[in-house]
Amino acid sequence: MDVNRKISRWLRPKAAFRIPAAGIGRAMAMKKQVLSALFASTFLAAYAHGAHAAVEIDADDIGGVVTGPNGPEAGVWVIAETYDLENKFIKIVVTDDRGRYVIPDLPEATYSIFARGYGLKDSEVLESAPGKNLDFKIEVENDPQTAAQIYPANYWFSLIEPPPESEFPGTGPNGNGINPGFTRQQHWMGHLKENCHYCHQQGTKATREVAGSDKIEAWDQRLKMERPEGDPTVGVHGPRYASTMMNNMTRFGRQRGLKMFADWSSDIETGAVPHEKPPRPDGVEQNIVITLWDWADGHFIHDEATSDKRDPTVNAGGPVYGVDTLQGYLAILDPNTHENKLVTVPGFETDHLATGVSVHNPMLDQKGRVWMTMLGAEGAPLEACEDGSNKYSAYFPNGARGTRRISIYDPETGEIELVPVCFGNHHINFGYDEDNTVYFSGDSNVVGWMNLREFDETGDSVQAMGWCPMVLDTNADGKIDPNREDWNQPDGDVLVMEDPDKDTRIFGFPYGLNINPVDDSIWYAKHRPYVPSALVRIERGANPPETCKAEYYEPPQLPSGDYAAYNARGVDMDSKGIAWVAFGSGQLGKFDRSKCKVLNGPTAIGQHCPEGWTLYDTPGPKISGQSSGSADWHYLTWVDLHNTLGLGKDIPILPGSNSDSLLAFLPDKKEWVVVRVPYPMGFYTRGMDGRIDDPNGGWKARGVWADYGEVPLWHQEDGFGAFGKMVQFQVRPNPLAH
Repeated sequence: MDVNRKISRWLRPKAAFRIPAAGIGRAMAMKKQVLSALFASTFLAAYAHGAHAAVEIDADDIGGVVTGPNGPEAGVWVIAETYDLENKFIKIVVTDDRGRYVIPDLPEATYSIFARGYGLKDSEVLESAPGKNLDFKIEVENDPQTAAQIYPANYWFSLIEPPPESEFPGTGPNGNGINPGFTRQQHWMGHLKENCHYCHQQGTKATREVAGSDKIEAWDQRLKMERPEGDPTVGVHGPRYASTMMNNMTRFGRQRGLKMFADWSSDIETGAVPHEKPPRPDGVEQNIVITLWDWADGHFIHDEATSDKRDPTVNAGGPVYGVDTLQGYLAILDPNTHENKLVTVPGFETDHLATGVSVHNPMLDQKGRVWMTMLGAEGAPLEACEDGSNKYSAYFPNGARGTRRISIYDPETGEIELVPVCFGNHHINFGYDEDNTVYFSGDSNVVGWMNLREFDETGDSVQAMGWCPMVLDTNADGKIDPNREDWNQPDGDVLVMEDPDKDTRIFGFPYGLNINPVDDSIWYAKHRPYVPSALVRIERGANPPETCKAEYYEPPQLPSGDYAAYNARGVDMDSKGIAWVAFGSGQLGKFDRSKCKVLNGPTAIGQHCPEGWTLYDTPGPKISGQSSGSADWHYLTWVDLHNTLGLGKDIPILPGSNSDSLLAFLPDKKEWVVVRVPYPMGFYTRGMDGRIDDPNGGWKARGVWADYGEVPLWHQEDGFGAFGKMVQFQVRPNPLAH
């Protein structure tokens, strides 16, 4: 409980003092109230003085007390920032229940420090240095709209009002203006959540406010706007992203979509504020230490990698890696020296930018090498992908779709090697087998992999790789029939089973990817179509590709026709083989395959295992008309298998991509821990990674890492010229540990 609430309850006058009195009785009551107020003031002053005296610091710490009008302020962030190091450096902690704080282990520098808390005005910015005590006085913010300026984006986004369910299905431009392909409100919401959050938060000051009296015209012009000079989407990417936003608005039914956003901005301009107030950090949330570095010289960094997920001591104490998806760089930050550099990924000459060449999703292997997926690169396609010269292309040819490469950075040599493969690739993860098999997502036709042991021994990617299509055993004979001409074929992204006597092939973009440590099965989040989306499980069997077999699980469909969740984007596995799924609808899904009564056969096409699912709404407000989920959006899922954060093993964590946070779920307690980044607002991360620098080093030697991953970095609170930031999260034993 907030210490101020505890004190106010203790000092509250007894019921007799609240009885109306007349004459001398009223005077006595007033006298008692004055004495009570004087006692409270004296007590609080003494309390604050005692709190200050209890704050112990080392020579590299700064500590003190944050006090408001009613005494010490609990759950307030204290933020220290300096430009004295190689890159801008920020460290953030939270006050305890007595308003005390300790910012630990600060590099020698002069820091600008201030306090920020919900319901309060930002404090005065003071200068200090390690080894000193520094107290803050902070004032209450009485104007609701001003107070809400520091609320996360999802609180503002919750004010948006999509068309009600009664207007679906859409009847097009000559009817209600809604896309006829949107037959249910969930289709509108799936498009809104996925495609309006894909590159940046929705609800930041930069997105919720537009100038001018005609808000529809203002929003139309916003979609066409030029990017600020210096933004990484300038040049060939500027028109590309403007075109994407224009097309996404048109998919709503253009005028109807513009009206929704225009009404939202108009309501905010005329004084609307979020219906809910974000809570201050409480409990274990007060133990969080957050460290931020500017990095990558202002480049947009998609996501980051710090260690091997299977063994988080790999690369202990080493650099942190990230990829500039748009311009083809590997970013490297040394958190010990605060220095960073960019390494060019081969094949990214300027004229290739217009073709959509990109690099994506770094992951570290057991040797500390950085694997990166790629879209497009120089060089001819491999003939072995479709010429029948190996068992994989003979079984299911997978060529004729351009050049496909992966890239591998070796920190010992500083060189990047391009490796040709026979499948599209988007995300990477490593298996738990002796071959260190590396798996890839991103090919709508197949699951692809590479035997890393064999690749290291031979250097031959053709010999080391394999792939197989995703086919369901819908005829229930225990195997996949080898003749692909006999399979039920999909209709685009939609699974179709016309003949129950045949097996059924899945087509569609498998996005998030992870490997089950229990049985080495491969799990994908198939996120298109956004409603309902699905999980796909693949087992390779003893002799792939012939023994490959897939399973397909959608979130449960409700009697209304809606789905309990939608827009699955990321999946990760805990040590017990439970799948944890990030849903863009604003939910965490838990899927336990062991509960399924049916695994194959003609009914095993999505809705055959509702008993395997448990769904949890993520914290924060809901959008108008939203019965489940939240106004947040979650890019991927990451399970902390090894307690790198400090909340325990097997803790699923979602990026609160629209809420400035990481959202950790405690399965045993069924509770959320919200790890908020309060400054600069605009923390939008796509994924995360964990590392243990010293297994015996306590909380200081472990942490989870994530990146500010918005495409328009100028949407952040620090505005135009803002850099991307690498962030380390740690949980200490208590708010004053140092």
